Amino acid sequence: MSSSLVGKLSIGLLMSVVATMPALGAGAGNIVGKWKTIDDETGEPKSIVAIYEQNGKYFGRVESLFRTPDQDQDPVCDQCAEDDPRRNQKVRGMEIIQNMAFTGERWEGGTILDPANGKIYKCEIWLENGDLKVRGYIFFLFRTQTWYQES
Repeated sequence: MSSSLVGKLSIGLLMSVVATMPALGAGAGNIVGKWKTIDDETGEPKSIVAIYEQNGKYFGRVESLFRTPDQDQDPVCDQCAEDDPRRNQKVRGMEIIQNMAFTGERWEGGTILDPANGKIYKCEIWLENGDLKVRGYIFFLFRTQTWYQES
């Protein structure tokens, strides 16, 4: 093979790699948006959580709640720990996902709050077939929910 052909192939390969790099990094932005959460017990929609990026970290705020007429229409996190600033704050508007970092394939290193019981769990998030997988865990115990993108 001539050196000019090798050079052209090397430049072509380098250009292909560089061209795909933004696409690889763009995966981090895929979770930004609104996601519908589903109640584990009833299978019914529970809330809309808006995930956003701020200074390289990802956060999620409850934007709206799906409530039946017999439920409190504007609940507060009365089960949150006494030292948690979210204690007795309205769930609607509450930041429940905090400080998630994109690690190449997943978002992790942050926490998620379950306002129903006030517990804070370590969190891991990833995309799977266009849906969001959200896992909260303590030690080796975990629960994974599937959230669906809101159009």
